[in-house]
Amino acid sequence: MSLYEKAPAKINLCLNVLSKREDGFHEMEMLMTSIDLADRLTFSVLDGRISLDSNSSFMPLDERNIVYKTAQLLKDTYEVTFGADIYIEKNIPIAAGLGGGSSDAAATLRGLNRLWKLELSLDELARLGEQIGSDVPFCVYNQTAFVSGRGEIVEPIPPFPKAWVILVKPPKGISSWTVFKDLEISRLSSYDIRAMREAIEHHSFKEAVHYAGNALEVQAVKQNPLIIEVKDKMLQFGADTALMSGTGPTVYGLTQNMKKAQRIVNGLKGFCKEVYLVRTL
Repeated sequence: MSLYEKAPAKINLCLNVLSKREDGFHEMEMLMTSIDLADRLTFSVLDGRISLDSNSSFMPLDERNIVYKTAQLLKDTYEVTFGADIYIEKNIPIAAGLGGGSSDAAATLRGLNRLWKLELSLDELARLGEQIGSDVPFCVYNQTAFVSGRGEIVEPIPPFPKAWVILVKPPKGISSWTVFKDLEISRLSSYDIRAMREAIEHHSFKEAVHYAGNALEVQAVKQNPLIIEVKDKMLQFGADTALMSGTGPTVYGLTQNMKKAQRIVNGLKGFCKEVYLVRTL
């Protein structure tokens, strides 16, 4: 018997960096939501060991893979004697700021929880996910949320208003650690995340997008100036807001108008190879 789990990408609607912590991580506050660009993981029981396969040739299929690490952590923590055969259908771009690896890890926790009949709550899975990566707890819950700490404190809020999401992934990826490495927090912009949260809670798309912002953008642009060009073009073509997601380099635009969304996509297709049109979840 096989089980399936979707692993949706995430976007950062608002992101502030507050301070550097003693453990080397950064204290953050973020508003995040999931979108319907997703990887798909298939799980089946295997005797004792973890086995991975994928349609992607851009990632290892051994203990270096985040899915393998997650499965092994769950197996070891709860002394599971079973193994698992896991197939990863990759649709989310890698090193894109869309949380693809974190969402795969979260889907692994949810999928193996069902496959191995562990009956763990989402809260328990999220706490375990903290050991894997900062975005994993959010991805376990898979809904709009206020996220703080280094990513481990997740407070679900009402869904972000329905909207079209235009994603553009520039050719050159960015590793998260390189964005945080030389971060000068005193020089970063700060955004009114509480005003945006209030707008989301009142289901006001127009008000919410007014407060969108990503403090890490200025640092990522140093590595990939194309981020600014993509943002400018999105706004030029009619997006209600355009923003880099996470540590980049993917830029997304938001609109509630389908024709406008299609016009933005058409305008950007000749500019970058990877352009996606999806919805908020």
